[in-house]
Order: sequence, then structure tokens, then C-alpha cells
Amino acid sequence: MSPHLNFEPISKCNTESRSNQTVASALNGTLLVSSNPFPYYFLIALEAGSIFRAFFLLLTFPFIYIISLFSKSTATRIYIFISCVGLSIRDIELVSSSVLPRFYAGDVQPETWKVFNSFGKRYVVTSSPRVMVEPFAKKYLGADKVLGTQLEVSKSGRATGLVNKFGVIVGEVKKAAVLQEFEGSNLPDLGLGDGETDTDFMSVCKEGYMVPRIRCEPLPRNKLLSPIIFHEGRLVQRPTPFVALLTFLWMPIGIFLSILRVYLNIPLPERIVYYNYKILGIKLSVKGNPPPPPKQGQSGVLFVCNHRAVIDPVVTAVALGRKISCVTYSISKFSELISPIKAVALARERDKDAAHIKQLLEEGDLVICPEGTTSRESFLLRFSALFAELTDRIVPVAINTKQSVFYGTTARGYKFLDPYFVFMNPRPTYEITFLNQLPPELTCKGGKSAFEVANYIQRVIGDTLGFECTSLTRKDKYSMMAGTDGRVETKKGI
Repeated sequence: MSPHLNFEPISKCNTESRSNQTVASALNGTLLVSSNPFPYYFLIALEAGSIFRAFFLLLTFPFIYIISLFSKSTATRIYIFISCVGLSIRDIELVSSSVLPRFYAGDVQPETWKVFNSFGKRYVVTSSPRVMVEPFAKKYLGADKVLGTQLEVSKSGRATGLVNKFGVIVGEVKKAAVLQEFEGSNLPDLGLGDGETDTDFMSVCKEGYMVPRIRCEPLPRNKLLSPIIFHEGRLVQRPTPFVALLTFLWMPIGIFLSILRVYLNIPLPERIVYYNYKILGIKLSVKGNPPPPPKQGQSGVLFVCNHRAVIDPVVTAVALGRKISCVTYSISKFSELISPIKAVALARERDKDAAHIKQLLEEGDLVICPEGTTSRESFLLRFSALFAELTDRIVPVAINTKQSVFYGTTARGYKFLDPYFVFMNPRPTYEITFLNQLPPELTCKGGKSAFEVANYIQRVIGDTLGFECTSLTRKDKYSMMAGTDGRVETKKGI
């Protein structure tokens, strides 16, 4: 009889009066629904390494899976070597904090979370590298510490692909790690696991419960301790081996479609592009009644949009059916060159930027995204108030997008590829809603401050989309995603 059958199922665990007690839980198959760690190593290989490293890991998966049936420790060592060898530990840390949490958060076991969350002190004991798990476990699960496998790092700050002398945290080594952490006394009140490799550490806990390997719906992400507001990485779906294979098979088709969708529309008038979108499989839904083009001698309308992707101004022009200009905080020279509308990069110098915006408004309609950067989730970043001081002809525009395979935004990758990734999706979807032009009494000329105007527009766009308004900024996003202030762009990933 397998030893793990001696432990009762987690459904029998009492969660009352646990706030002063300590719990130690395994990760894959216990705190997470899936016991397969492949998606997370794949994401490290792809986002911190390259598409070739990720493809090689996918090719080796069948062999690693067979090895894992006999030795989980050996399988983990192979995963670590292929996905991490030669990579900067700093890059691994950035991917672990900016990419992995969204995928971990989408796979949390609800019953385990209920038990885990009822304890005052929480430890995660896992065979996965500590550096990969710690950002998620501490911020979103409230873990006090992660006892995980330690990567060996060279003097130059790169992963050697090996683990330290303590070894992979599995089986007897898990038990040793727990005993070392608690120094043989005050051992955890409760141990949680899902299989025989967890029974060793569970046996030294005062109580132990098993998480049955049954299918269940993951915990809704909004039930965790913190919301996922910012995240990085190009992949929309959790890259299980099957999803990863389908993604690679789709890529040649997606690249062809993307090039066609980008370059075929550049020379065409916006009114024609609208119908061409339908032919090319791009769904554009337009709501509301935007104002007509400005008359001779009249300044243009300022369309104030939330920012979902780099092509927001272009799609807004298509929705309007006419040429407009746009200003942006960051655009590559290549993107500026191929843009079908006039795109002007702001200098982040108040007086210069104000002069640019005024000049463009004198020439015609203008689009601006005052968040200063894109936001993927249902949150709006703080709106910069500069635009509100420059005109009283303001039309808020609510934009939402749907992407099924690739995200068309990046903080760490090559930004000039953003529009191509948007159009690599099988059926990219844009929903644009033109709201009513601000009445004079709600503008600066009507006595409102620029901040009041900006906050009001953020609020009405948020209400329209069902998004939550925040005071977070571009700097907050880039600090977390890329370790910069948004001015310096590294070039990693795809």
C-alpha cells in the first residue's frame, strides 16, 4: 500500500482557529491544480532565453515526462538545465516576477487555498527553483518563505544549469529542508501534499492531509490576496505541452497573416481599411457618434483613449474613417516609419510636449493615450493631466481588445514587433466606443482643474469598460516588468 494513503483527504481538514499555526504545503498538484511544471519552465526558456530554447524544451518533454515517472529529481534537473543554463539570473528573476505569476494565479487549487489561507504562517515546499516561485507565493498567496530548489549561479551572474549541493527539493530532501528551516523544533502544524514524494516532509508535521488528484476548476484570480494588474510575456494562454505545440504550428500562418494585415492596409484610405479588416479576419466593433472632421480654420478634436495596444490610434482612425494624428510616449523609428497615420513621439518635457500637441490640434484631429503605456488587464492607469490644459474639445474613447494567442505589448521585448504580434492572432478583436464630447463646464475653460478633467475622463472610460481606475503609472509598470523607469528598454524574449 502506498504510504500517502495513510493521510486523510484535505476535505477533512479543520480550518477553525488556525491563525496562530504554521502550514507547509507542496506546490504542483497541491497549491496548484496541475502537477505538471512544464509550462513554467517553458516560459523561462522562452521569455528569459529564446524561442529556440523553448522549442527544444518542447521537443524533449516526452522524454522528461517518462523520466519523471521513475525519478522526479532527475526530471527536475533536466528541466532546470535546458530552461536556465547560461541565462542571466537577473533575467530569470524578472520573468519570474512579471510573467509567471499570472499563470500560477490561474491554476490555484481552491480547496487547498482555503486551508492554506487560514493559517498565520505559511511555507511553500517545492522542487521548483525558489527564484521562480517566490514572487508569486509571497505576493499572491501570502507565503512567509519558499523552500525550493536553489540554482547554482556563476561568478558572472549566470545560471550554470545545475542546482546547489543541497539538491532538488523532493522526497527525503524536502523533509531535510523542513527540519533545517525549523531546526527540529516548532515543526509545522500542518503539511499538505499530493503524492508519495511529499509524504516524507508531511510525516514530520503535526498533521498531514493529501490533495486528491481530481479535476476541478481553478480558484478565480480575484480571490487571491492581490490582483494581477501588470504582467509581461507574449503568450495569452497557459503553455501546456499541447498548447505550446499548437502555438508553434500556428506561428508560420500567423506571421504570414500579420505581414498581410499590416502592409496591405498602409496605402489604403481608412474608409476602405474598415472593410478590408473584415476580409482579413480582423473584427472591429464601433459604438457611439464621433464628431465630424473640423471645418476650415477650426482646431481639431482631441480623442482621449485608454491604451490597450500600440495600434490603438491607427484603429481609432479606421473607426473614424479619416486621417488623424497621434502622440505617443514611446514608438520605435521603424513603427513611426510604417505608421499609416502621423505619429509624434513626446519628449516627456512639459513645455515641448504641450507645444507639439497644440500644433497638431491646429492641423486637425488628434489621438492621445494619457496613461502613457499599455495596460492588459481590466484596470486603468493614472491619466496624465497635460492634455486637459490644451483644449476644451475633448472626446473620451473607450478601447478594449481581445487576443487569443499573442499579446501585442511588451515592456522588455522588441517594441517594433508589437503590431505584428497583435495581427498574428487568428481573429484579433477591437471594440471602440466614442463617448460624448465633454461639455464646457467639465473642461479647464469651465473652471475645472486639469487633474479633475483627467480623473473624470478616466472614470467615465472605466465605467464604460467595467475597468477599475488606479493611481498607478507607467513608471510603476516598468519598474516591475523590466526593472527600469520606462525610458530604458531591454531586448529580451520574442
